[in-house]
Amino acid sequence: MWRGMILLAGLLTAGAAHADSRLFCSADDAQARFTLESGFASDAGHRLNHFRGALIVKDPAQAPAFSKRVFESQHLSNHWARDGELLLEVFDEGGDDTGGATLDLVVVAGVRGKPAANFSGTYSLTIAGGGKSYAAEGKVSCGTK
Repeated sequence: MWRGMILLAGLLTAGAAHADSRLFCSADDAQARFTLESGFASDAGHRLNHFRGALIVKDPAQAPAFSKRVFESQHLSNHWARDGELLLEVFDEGGDDTGGATLDLVVVAGVRGKPAANFSGTYSLTIAGGGKSYAAEGKVSCGTK
């Protein structure tokens, strides 16, 4: 399992577009394991340069649809990175393989006015539709490259 995550992390970082500011976040707890990487331009507007991520939901009831998901820029529905504060919202509207369920992952990290190379925050994960709903929250570690 660890080999797969290490390989996936390597694939996510290989070939990533050059960004003026790269941010990454990861979590690994009883509910989920994920890694997200995004790049923002340092000029006015902090335009998103790229976004990639991967998620494993550890709840066996969610395994058929969301055991392993890979995210790209089109999944990033909301983002904010400014002055030490980071907000990422990843929305996966699923498809035939999720039985109509959707996934919403929100990461809030850092402290406005206190930029740091490494910072922490929280995540919330919600799976709705397609049967029983699922929600989880936890801690996330983030940093800059």
